[in-house]
Amino acid sequence: MRPLAQLASQRVIVTPTYYLVGGDPLGWAAQIPKGREYLRIVDEELATMLAERGLKSQWLYPADLVRATRANPTYAVDPYTLGANILRGQDVVSGTRLADPLATQLRTMIALQEGARAVLVPVEVRFEKAGTTGQGVAVLKVALLDGRLGDVRWIGTVRSDPAPAYSRAVLTSLAAHFADLFTAP
Repeated sequence: MRPLAQLASQRVIVTPTYYLVGGDPLGWAAQIPKGREYLRIVDEELATMLAERGLKSQWLYPADLVRATRANPTYAVDPYTLGANILRGQDVVSGTRLADPLATQLRTMIALQEGARAVLVPVEVRFEKAGTTGQGVAVLKVALLDGRLGDVRWIGTVRSDPAPAYSRAVLTSLAAHFADLFTAP
C-alpha cells in the first residue's frame, strides 16, 4: 500500500528532520552523541533512498532549501528553523489548520520553489521496542502539508525493520519504508 503514491509525479518539498526523541527504553538515542548531526544523516539517507526510487528530479530536499535561503536571505526562511514543533502534538490530524509561524513559513518556502505546493515534514525520529522480542525499531513521524492552504493533508508514522541493536542498517531500513509511501522499490 502506497498512501502517498500520487506525490511521485508532483513537485514536492522535503524539509529537514526536526527532532530526535531521547529517553527510549532501549537506550538507542543515548548512543547518538550529536543529535543535530544525526538528523542531517537521516535527511541524507531519506534523500538518497528517494533518489534511488526515481524521485530526485522533481523533488526538493533540505540541501536545495538551504541554497534557496542563501540566494534569498532577506525573504527565505531557514529550513532548519521552521516552527515544526506543533506537528509533534497528538491532536494534529489530517485537516488540522496550521497556525503561524509555520503557516507563513511554508507559504514563503513554496513561493521560492516553482510549482511546489506539497511539503513533506519528517517531524521526529524515536526508538521503540518491537513487541516482546527484545528488538527495537526506529519510528519516523511524517506530515504532509499543503503549503499554500496551510493545513495537514496526511500524518503518520513509518517504522524500520526490527533489529537487536542500533546500527546504520536501522536507518537504511527506515528510509526504505519511508520511500515505500510513494513508490515501489
